[in-house]
Amino acid sequence: MNNRIISRYLQLLRKGHYYTQEELAKRLNISRQAVSKWETGVTLPDLEVLLKISKLYGLTINEILEPPIQAERIDNFEQISLIPENELKEILVQFDTQSLVTASMGASPEINELLERLFQDIDYKLIKEHIGMIRIEEVEAIQKEIVSMINLQVKERES
Repeated sequence: MNNRIISRYLQLLRKGHYYTQEELAKRLNISRQAVSKWETGVTLPDLEVLLKISKLYGLTINEILEPPIQAERIDNFEQISLIPENELKEILVQFDTQSLVTASMGASPEINELLERLFQDIDYKLIKEHIGMIRIEEVEAIQKEIVSMINLQVKERES
């Protein structure tokens, strides 16, 4: 379960159904601020509200918490070089420095060069030394999250 992806997905669902935050809040009998907090990743809806959301959108709670994100644009981390650099940077700034460096640890030299060019203020070598050994599953999880965020952006533009 990834809060960043869930929050973007909740926003995508709301916009895809043409609700404002205020309208959705009224339908769910909650405050607009609660909706805003979900969409910014500050909090997640509680179970009772998740059930209401699932009924409203015709989804299961699992589909909300583990969004079925199709590979609309790319299907693996090595393909991030296909994204225009300004657009890629706009997506990647949502990730903290350690996550970006961790993702780069499992990437090709070309992808590492791309990331270092986009984020010249990051001392990749120093941070990699600080992180030390890391499980490949952690690297893959962050890479998958980045790929999901890129593919979610395509869905947002379509809606």
